[in-house]
Amino acid sequence: MPPLSTIEDLAAGIAKRDIRIVDLTARLSTATPVLPLPEPMAPIPPFRLIELARYDERGETSYQNEIQTGEHVGTHIDAPCHWITGRGHGDVADIPVERMIAPAVVVDQNAEVQSDPDYLLEVDDLLSWQENNGPLPKGGWLLYRTGWAKRSNSQDDFLNADEDGPHTPGISTECARWLAEECEVIGVGVETVGTDAGQAFRFDPPFPVHSYLLGAGKYGITQLQNLAELPTRGAMLVVTPLPIVGGSGSPVRVLALVAGGGKEIS
Repeated sequence: MPPLSTIEDLAAGIAKRDIRIVDLTARLSTATPVLPLPEPMAPIPPFRLIELARYDERGETSYQNEIQTGEHVGTHIDAPCHWITGRGHGDVADIPVERMIAPAVVVDQNAEVQSDPDYLLEVDDLLSWQENNGPLPKGGWLLYRTGWAKRSNSQDDFLNADEDGPHTPGISTECARWLAEECEVIGVGVETVGTDAGQAFRFDPPFPVHSYLLGAGKYGITQLQNLAELPTRGAMLVVTPLPIVGGSGSPVRVLALVAGGGKEIS
């Protein structure tokens, strides 16, 4: 158990803004992009807010709503059981709390994606990154920055689809297997609508990030924002899924703790 002073120092650092909190979460609304799935797959229901009472005869002193949404809408986490390969590794309620707070690094391929929206992260990219930045974090997160978050205000721009399907960046089959089997990260976070590339339905196996990472008992987080505000390494990620029993995933609030100055909280 860490000494109490460690916890107190953390709290003081946050209060003094020596430690910044960066919100990596997309705002959740009816405008949140949703991935359309091909038949016969069941469609992902979009987010809906249904008013139940608003300081009226339904509840004079209260305002409350019913929410309807799919588990995999907006910024969300994929639990291993989301994919058939990971069905023995547990649901979202089974994710150990120790894994919800972990170090994170940012692999930035923004420039490459600007030239090629179908760009795929390769093993060689990560080996080169490690030569320049040190090892990927054992028990931590790899956050894959592509600049795609800037498109998230438009369903059409975010999915970037044509007659051949969506064109969004992702991770190659070989790299997905490597991250699952050879690398000690606990998961991957992306800015796109899903952890796989838009054209990943054509890969072998289809959707290899889902297949390999979830099959290895690892996790995926999607639709992240503000990755440009994070250092290449040194951030601490806080991931807060709902503990849905039997759930294949959950919307999450994702926060990053980052060393940096600012105005003290009064």
